[in-house]
Amino acid sequence: MDAPVDPRRSWSLPAPGELPRIAEPEPLVTRLLAPNPSPMTLDGTNTYLVGAPGSGQVVVVDPGPDDDAHLAAVREVLAARDAEVVAVLVTHHHGDHAEAALPWAARFGVQVAAGSGDVAGPGGRVLADGDTVTLAGTSLDVVATPGHTRDHLAFRTASGSVLVGDHVLGRGTSVVTHPEGDVLAYLDSLRRVHRLGPSSLYCGHGPELTEDVGAVLDFYTAHRAYREWQLLEALLPEARTVRELVAHVYAEVPQAVWPAAEQSTRATLAKLSATGQVVRGADDSWRLA
Repeated sequence: MDAPVDPRRSWSLPAPGELPRIAEPEPLVTRLLAPNPSPMTLDGTNTYLVGAPGSGQVVVVDPGPDDDAHLAAVREVLAARDAEVVAVLVTHHHGDHAEAALPWAARFGVQVAAGSGDVAGPGGRVLADGDTVTLAGTSLDVVATPGHTRDHLAFRTASGSVLVGDHVLGRGTSVVTHPEGDVLAYLDSLRRVHRLGPSSLYCGHGPELTEDVGAVLDFYTAHRAYREWQLLEALLPEARTVRELVAHVYAEVPQAVWPAAEQSTRATLAKLSATGQVVRGADDSWRLA
């Protein structure tokens, strides 16, 4: 099987480290880049302010780290838009997205809405698939997208764009961790987002995707199938441990991300085990069924 080709290779996207700190991909949405770059967060966490122009209000989506400089940047944009925060929404519980949710909500005197009560906090709103958040002169439709995490949500704007959190990244592919991640759920969520026919994808990390987003979602699905094929091929000669599989499958990937690759590999093996294709043996080894 040939490796799928990422359609974004031909797009004019900002290079790593060159993502603008503030951008307005559409009048409804402003993106602010948090100062927390890393191999896993890429340029940093993208925080989004969503609100109808002239409404005087915005919803903060994924405030990210509780960082004073990041909060100051948000306040600058609020002043420029002559707007106030009316709610904080969170796509999922990972700290690089959710750490500032409760502290910032307390500062702004608003409610947190998220897919889990732990993130929403006391007095917060727990969101479910099909809910609608109507605030700031607009509406956001809640789409459950489990897989990266169990509580992962996406938010579809009135313009047809989708804030996808870590479900889809602006560069590379998302990690499905083990044991909280679920590859079967993730693949189903990719199909769910595809069926929405999004005009754009606003990602939790990396640049916004505004061209052929359907092709990106197809690539994500094909990439998962390719990783499964690689693992099965690696197990043809003999049983291997997870670390041996990672070293084989991710040989061309920087070793700094191998710990995340190991978690993703475990999640994929769990999926292959559930479908009866592989069996776990002793000493964390796996073999074909």
